[in-house]
Amino acid sequence: MNGSPTAPSADETQSVTKPKVFVSGCYDLLHSGHVEFFRQAAQYGDLYVGIGSDLTIQHYKNHKPVYSQQERLFMVKAIRYVKEAYINAGDGFMDFIPTLDIVKPDIFVVNSDGGSDTKRRLCEERGIKYIVLEREPHEGLTARSSTGLKKTPCQIPTRLDIAGTWIDQPYVSCHAPGWAITVSLEPNFEIRERCGLSTSTRNLIKTIWPYQLPNMDPETLARLVFCFENNPERQDGIISGAQDAIGICIPGLCRHYYNNHFWPEKLETCENEDILNWLESHLCMIPMPPRQPGCSVVDGKDINTSKVRALAQAADECWKAIMTQDFFSFHNAYLASFNAQTAMFPAMIQGKVQEYIDLYAAMPDVKAWKMPGAGGGGYLALAVDDSNLFKQKHPEAIILKIRRSGL
Repeated sequence: MNGSPTAPSADETQSVTKPKVFVSGCYDLLHSGHVEFFRQAAQYGDLYVGIGSDLTIQHYKNHKPVYSQQERLFMVKAIRYVKEAYINAGDGFMDFIPTLDIVKPDIFVVNSDGGSDTKRRLCEERGIKYIVLEREPHEGLTARSSTGLKKTPCQIPTRLDIAGTWIDQPYVSCHAPGWAITVSLEPNFEIRERCGLSTSTRNLIKTIWPYQLPNMDPETLARLVFCFENNPERQDGIISGAQDAIGICIPGLCRHYYNNHFWPEKLETCENEDILNWLESHLCMIPMPPRQPGCSVVDGKDINTSKVRALAQAADECWKAIMTQDFFSFHNAYLASFNAQTAMFPAMIQGKVQEYIDLYAAMPDVKAWKMPGAGGGGYLALAVDDSNLFKQKHPEAIILKIRRSGL
């Protein structure tokens, strides 16, 4: 007989009801190993997930979570193998017990390294089947674990200032406005401390985002980093220049215009592949001894309008040369910018710095040089005829990779 379908009988409803399966964990660095664990657990029935709270991670694992509990809850719920997920209201090793009371599962599934006699006894007391799964990656994928991911090198970029820097300090730009030019660099080499690559700013970023920058508007991110580094309670009274936060957070090549303020009036960026490839082909760095403790590069500073205008003009000429891929004009402006910096801050060159400059300046394929950041040691950033050929002859040279959007 045709018509509306009849509702299933009570016996039929009972026959299709799946067992409730429960798993619990922090899932802070969510990865393919977690998803495969969920997939395997869901084969036993409808999967319910308990997630460790932010407080649990802080107290039990002694570190702040990378992702907040609400973000982790959203991500876990979005996985198709998961029927429902909850933030565990308990604390410590057995923080999931309040969630267990809510779900009332038939089966409790754990990984082989996440099981315990305590969990097994709890399941026996409550009549819950206890299943232990071995850690196995999904077919064709690499085995993942949160511990392994935490050993992955930090992917927070660093920055190289190209020209015009120091003008990001108002006590410089008050004499004349101008541009600073920076590039964001992939961390594909050892980034040593006190070496002019904005490691202090980078280390502060790592206290918030330990492994990589968040996916958000780069300029907004740079503003957040600048404000975080220069909080009103900072004891040393020093305001870090905005070029550090901008250089790290904004991908590609960027110039920023300062006019007697800490934050630039305007920014311009370039991610043209031809230009970035060209710039990479002419830049490399040489490691030098780090800036020594107690070194002050502002001692003996001599700043006036004429010197600041020379710095600003060098940055203008450097940008034009990069845009037209004119290496002759570029290395002249690059060196002019460095000379303008050291005319105002002669203490940038101290220790063994001049020895390194003299050594590499005498090489025919080195056309210009400067020190990143405030100087005093660290690296010598060279403009060379061909960075790859220079590396072949000088293994100590570091080839630079400019960070593109999405990396």
